[in-house]
Amino acid sequence: MVKGKIAIRKINCSKSRQVTFFKRRTGLIKKAKELSILCDAEIGVIIFSCTGKLYDYASTSMDSVIERYNKMKQVNQQQSITATEIQFFKKEAESLMQQLSSVQECNRRLRGEELSKLSLEDLKNLENVLELGLKNVRSRKDQSFMEEMRELKRKVDDVEQENVELRKKLRVGSRDHRESKGEFSAESSSSKDTSKIGAQAIQFKDDMPERILLQLSLQPKPYLLDAQESASG
Repeated sequence: MVKGKIAIRKINCSKSRQVTFFKRRTGLIKKAKELSILCDAEIGVIIFSCTGKLYDYASTSMDSVIERYNKMKQVNQQQSITATEIQFFKKEAESLMQQLSSVQECNRRLRGEELSKLSLEDLKNLENVLELGLKNVRSRKDQSFMEEMRELKRKVDDVEQENVELRKKLRVGSRDHRESKGEFSAESSSSKDTSKIGAQAIQFKDDMPERILLQLSLQPKPYLLDAQESASG
């Protein structure tokens, strides 16, 4: 008699469920042992029953199996992330290449190249773009020119202000110099006059003839004449 195929669904009868669990658990562990022996594989099986009871099997030890599993899981995750990143970067590179090609084509058209494939509408749109760009360029040029003019005017004003300050300082310095020079000139004139008078006196004495000096020295003194008259009388 051919055994009928069992539908894979939850067994509602608790007694039948426990019997089925026992049989299939035993068969699963038996198959794991056979696979480990036949293929030299490291196998670990962990089973929790519906009542929470633990059943396990490890061809070596459960700790080593779990440790190896965690390491391989991390490696697989890193490889998976790396593969995902590679796909992402490939798509990004393709998108950037398309954008670059589009920009280069637009740049050539703005320079007036490769216009033969453009329709009349495309040429009108290109003309509008060029006119708008030229308008913006001229506006920016005028703005830059005005900014430079304002900057030059500011520098000129600063230089003029510095010149005014320098002229004020120069006038004050000149006035002080003239005042100090006037006082020095007055002192010099006084000392020069005194020296001139002394020099003239010395020169007058030097220029006086020796005969006059002799006569002056030989003239009798008035008190000697009085003495002589008294003696003769």
